[in-house]
Amino acid sequence: MAFRRTRRHSDTDPFTDLLFNALLGFTFMFLIAVFFLNPPTKQGDIPAKAEYIVTATWEPGRPDDIDLWVKGPSGDKVWYLHPEAGLMNLDRDDRGLINDEMIVDGNRITNELNQEVVTVRGRAPGEYIVNLQYYASETGQPVEVDVAVTRVNPRLEVVYKGTTTLDYPNQEKTAVRFTVNGDGSVSNVNTLQTSIVE
Repeated sequence: MAFRRTRRHSDTDPFTDLLFNALLGFTFMFLIAVFFLNPPTKQGDIPAKAEYIVTATWEPGRPDDIDLWVKGPSGDKVWYLHPEAGLMNLDRDDRGLINDEMIVDGNRITNELNQEVVTVRGRAPGEYIVNLQYYASETGQPVEVDVAVTRVNPRLEVVYKGTTTLDYPNQEKTAVRFTVNGDGSVSNVNTLQTSIVE
């Protein structure tokens, strides 16, 4: 007597099992991909935005090195060896013609702009002092430096714009002093001289 096997409803064929397992695998990989495409937001990041910008600009192409110093209300100072202090950052330190040349596509390009920039990224109330130092001279001649303080938020406003003449190397002069009030407005803009250079 021959044994004959009959097919039951509970039996499945191997091809169906393979398709089901493949579908399960693709679903799992899709869920993992969605998880990594939408990472959780970082906590504690502070956007870098400026409230005030202080610029010192002197004759383009001139080899002399002028340094910008800014002292904040808490006594912190930014300068070339200390480019960050509290809410202030020295964003651009210019050394005259040093490092102003670069090679682009085999051509020598010179950036003749002489400018130092400090940004104040908050509205800490109190007095800010902006000083200039004639750090190094290649020409031995006086240098006229244009200084501007600009309030950026909530609208662009020039707080101070003026020219300070530095006569000899290592000379320090106060270009401007100003007070930031609790509401972010500026008052008491003056040029009363004081030394902050270390």
